[in-house]
Amino acid sequence: MLFALLCLLALAGAAAAAPNARPCASPSSTSAYPFCDASLSITARARSLVSLLTLDEKIAQLSNTAGGVPRLGVPPYQWWSESLHGLADNGPGVNFSSGPVRAATAFPQVILSTAAFNRSLWRAVAGAVAEEALGMHGAGQAGLTYWAPNINIFRDPRWGRGQETSGEDPAVAAAYSLEYVTGFQGEQGKEGRIRLSACCKHYTAYDMEKWEGFSRYTFNAKVNAQDLEDTYQPPFKTCIQEARASCLMCAYNQVNGVPMCARKDLLQKTRDEWGFQGYITSDCDAVAIIHENQTYTTSDEDSIAIVLKAGMDLNCGSFLVRHTKSAVEKGKVQEQDIDRALLNLFSVQLRLGIFDEPNNNQLGPNNVCMKEHRELAAEAVRQGAVLLKNDNSFLPLKRSEVKHVAIIGPSANDAFAMGGDYTGVPCNPITFLKGIQAYAAQTTFAAGCKDVSCNSTDLFGEAIEAAKRADIVVVVAGLNLTEEREDFDRVSLLLPGNQMGLIHSVASVAKKPLVLVLLGGGPVDVSFAKHDPRIASILWLGYPGEVGGQVLPEILFGEYNPGGKLAMTWYPESFTAIPMTDMNMRPDPSRGYPGRTYRFYTGDVVYGFGYGLSYSKYSYSILSAPKKISVSHSSVPNVISRKPAYTSRDGLDFVKTEDIASCEALIFSVHIAVSNHGDMDGSHAVLLFSRSKSSVPGFPIKQLVGFERVHTAAGSATNVEITVDPCKHMSAANPEGKRVLLLGAHVLTVGDEEFELLIET
Repeated sequence: MLFALLCLLALAGAAAAAPNARPCASPSSTSAYPFCDASLSITARARSLVSLLTLDEKIAQLSNTAGGVPRLGVPPYQWWSESLHGLADNGPGVNFSSGPVRAATAFPQVILSTAAFNRSLWRAVAGAVAEEALGMHGAGQAGLTYWAPNINIFRDPRWGRGQETSGEDPAVAAAYSLEYVTGFQGEQGKEGRIRLSACCKHYTAYDMEKWEGFSRYTFNAKVNAQDLEDTYQPPFKTCIQEARASCLMCAYNQVNGVPMCARKDLLQKTRDEWGFQGYITSDCDAVAIIHENQTYTTSDEDSIAIVLKAGMDLNCGSFLVRHTKSAVEKGKVQEQDIDRALLNLFSVQLRLGIFDEPNNNQLGPNNVCMKEHRELAAEAVRQGAVLLKNDNSFLPLKRSEVKHVAIIGPSANDAFAMGGDYTGVPCNPITFLKGIQAYAAQTTFAAGCKDVSCNSTDLFGEAIEAAKRADIVVVVAGLNLTEEREDFDRVSLLLPGNQMGLIHSVASVAKKPLVLVLLGGGPVDVSFAKHDPRIASILWLGYPGEVGGQVLPEILFGEYNPGGKLAMTWYPESFTAIPMTDMNMRPDPSRGYPGRTYRFYTGDVVYGFGYGLSYSKYSYSILSAPKKISVSHSSVPNVISRKPAYTSRDGLDFVKTEDIASCEALIFSVHIAVSNHGDMDGSHAVLLFSRSKSSVPGFPIKQLVGFERVHTAAGSATNVEITVDPCKHMSAANPEGKRVLLLGAHVLTVGDEEFELLIET
């Protein structure tokens, strides 16, 4: 059964949450419906409601398009809405086609916002998206349950959905999940009440769409315990344990031979160890494919039995609605399995107040496309933009010296190209061409290529002529959704088609070295541009959303001083020789495998994780940090091992973090002075890394232990404090999947500054 088919079925039967159809909204509801009794706990109310349903009514609740129960006043409900970087109509729960709200703010794609490395910005964006979601809900055009954020690790640069994520570092992805979920759901009230529901997806080790005959629907991700613990799981643990997300989505893929929605051990771990209180939904059709595509089970009924008993609660699609009754009749599913799922589903609905009288501060259409949200979107682009090259301080441009700008590239006048995956209908998108027209007396646009795929050179001539006449040439190149998207991975890391030829052709005739603006979420191999003196500056803008055209000239003309940092490694084209299906993070020299991400990768890079320039030059000085910290461990014997399994060296000590008496007691602060040596004020991301002085096989080369966004005035210094949690951020997993903290000397680094720290017992 194809994914698209069931999505269409879901769309056809979509029922958005109607804010005025609430069974418990009248004073008489309590006596009529016991589940409306507000004096009872959420759990008791949910259990009461489940007890009133017939088997058929119960089964009707197991789809994202949940059926109503008219005799109890329970309305139908659509669980599937999307809010990755603004409200999107990818899911049927958000409706722009009818009603007063016809658009919503399109914030920059997540990979760009992440490059700001600004927690408060991430939370503010999530809060603004939440306000618009509540506004659309008030207009009857959206529900209250949203399937975002995507917190998978951007493991491979070819991944089509890497753009949706917060990059390759698990600590950053975890931090982003905390800010997004907290900002979106709001502060939890009595009994865990929330204003909206966020969903951590896709659990777990999901990071491939379609590559060389492999498909996300049938791929078996072979993940060792070490990588699972310290790369794939940390964002989900934080999203559940600290952010207290109310939804978890299980992925299509298998993990070590078992479909994720059937992995009872991993699903129950979220409840038993991480304290998850919410519902678990399948990705769309992820249950249907267990038998039909993966042939893991021998029947549809067996597939339903295995996922319900594993702990899944909701099926995106109609599969459970169509086959669960048969599974019950054949004795493969017991009614109590369904009751368990419904208890979780109704509990979340009750926490959202879906059945109760709406509060008095109901939001509406006026809370969507707000001026404040647009400015926040612009600020996210400004802070996330990454300056990759700026020879001889070519940028910023002086408006008084630039009369004629040629802007070249098919995406330069295409608002759609700026959105990225899971973009809805933007409020008022501004193209790069329109934005630059406000800054230059004369502006010439030439596409150069028919489209981003750029399979023809027919339009090169027009672009070359435009470049000859202009004072400044800006080429917009890179990717769009024809090159990377859901269900579509890249094969090459080079610029698509003849884009590189277009850049060379234009650069050869331009009066001055040109400015290259790169779009797209995935890294591209721009080694040619990095070393070409005819290309003065390279600026990466990811997918900037509806305000991209406004912000680009602000940066080019110096109204804003860029300071973003890459949240992913940019690899050379040679990296594509590595199978995308290899899930191992750590290098293996015996088979020529270089590892993945900055934490383990041993090969060449185009630009490294955390790289990013500014119009100012910054320097750093560590003012204070502890020279040593002492680890107290419990009375568990053999806490310290002198010959750990991952190394043959003697004298290397480590301690398992689970055996440390108090990880909180180890947390310390690093005070850093940030000096701005330029003549522009600037805001930029300060990244603090750590590495062990002992080169231990299997341990990260270095890893990020803290970050802060800092504003520093020209010619002055700013002090910043970064808090480090050694158990969480300086540890790594051993081959058995246990987190361990190496004892001995570690080095903290920020920029060129280093500070040695001793961890001892």
